[in-house]
Amino acid sequence: MAYLFIIIAVPIAGELKFYPIDGDIRVSLGTPVFFFILLWLRKIHPIPAGIAAGSAVVLFRMFLYCIQTDTVQLVDGFFLNIPVFFYYSVYAALFYFFNFHTFYESPFFIGVMGVVVEVIASMVEITIRTFTSHMPISLSTFLLIGGIAIIRSFFVLGFFNILILRETMLAEGQQRQRNEEILLLVSNLYVEMVQLKKSAKNAEELTSTCYGLYRELKAAHNNKEAKAALKIAGQMHEIKKDHQRIYAGLSKLMVKENFNEFMKIADIVSIIISANKSYSELLEKSINYHVHISGNHQLYNTFILFSLVNNLVANSVEAIVKEGVIKLTVTKNGDTVEIIVSDNGSGISDKNKPFIFEPGFTTKFDDSGNPSNGIGLSHIKNVIETIGGKMVLVDTTGETTFGIKLPETCLTERG
Repeated sequence: MAYLFIIIAVPIAGELKFYPIDGDIRVSLGTPVFFFILLWLRKIHPIPAGIAAGSAVVLFRMFLYCIQTDTVQLVDGFFLNIPVFFYYSVYAALFYFFNFHTFYESPFFIGVMGVVVEVIASMVEITIRTFTSHMPISLSTFLLIGGIAIIRSFFVLGFFNILILRETMLAEGQQRQRNEEILLLVSNLYVEMVQLKKSAKNAEELTSTCYGLYRELKAAHNNKEAKAALKIAGQMHEIKKDHQRIYAGLSKLMVKENFNEFMKIADIVSIIISANKSYSELLEKSINYHVHISGNHQLYNTFILFSLVNNLVANSVEAIVKEGVIKLTVTKNGDTVEIIVSDNGSGISDKNKPFIFEPGFTTKFDDSGNPSNGIGLSHIKNVIETIGGKMVLVDTTGETTFGIKLPETCLTERG
């Protein structure tokens, strides 16, 4: 497909030309197009591409020559245009010899080598043409060829670099989006790991309690009940071991993926806002985000902050009907990091405020009137308290505001 494009594009571009001086020296777009194709299509081999381009240009010009002379003079047309075959063949061979593709990080060097290659190929073509047109090669001719080569090579290089820059920006955007998606998944995974660790601890405590109950029942000669208590203790012990195995596997997965575990607070907040802008657009909502960060912050655990704050911001997005404002404030107060998330959405009624953190309580219903599971806020609050923090619903007029206080140590400790 690439060679077919060369066979079609180069001959046509070669007819867009002008003659800067009297004689056979022509300036066309054939060379810039061919140079750009060789730079852009890295998988094609330059030498076959040069042979294909040269042959196509010769045949195309022979065809035009026959139309212009209104006769079928194939031999004359062949000898008149055969020098261009050597031009493209030599150009491609030099492109391959100098291995242009290894110098993509040095664009100026590519431009200089492009000039050298074009000058050499042009001199080869002119030398061959002297046998048919008897055109002498003078210093002015050489300088003209060099000037044209400089203009064409750096023009192509500039256009090529623009496309490379655009391609790089698109790739960076896609990578940034992928990183945000991975961060969201890993942060949610981190929350589940915290819950899993807490569940394993509860299972261990229950195992100890059941085993103590077994010993008491055994001492009281309640053998039937003692066996039941021992069985429960054994099952709880198995549950604890299962939890520990799952926790260890998830921990290895997170280490293996080599995620950026600690980031600046401004970068974490930026990702949270970016993710929720996409979420609000998906829900067809127009939301303005106001962010304020103050205090001297260290690098914080990305997964802890992202999982907790992102959930609150996402709740605010869902609470806003069509248009609204979400405010996110992060403050350093001594050894405590305070985070406030507020929105001017539908709000929480006074009668519902005492129950807002109760598992199963919800004010969200789908289009069919079915309630959500109502574990979001209670889940977040539980995780925050597990790592030594506090979460409260703040009374504000016209806004729903949640405040989080986290000890700095839980955000900065490693391992």
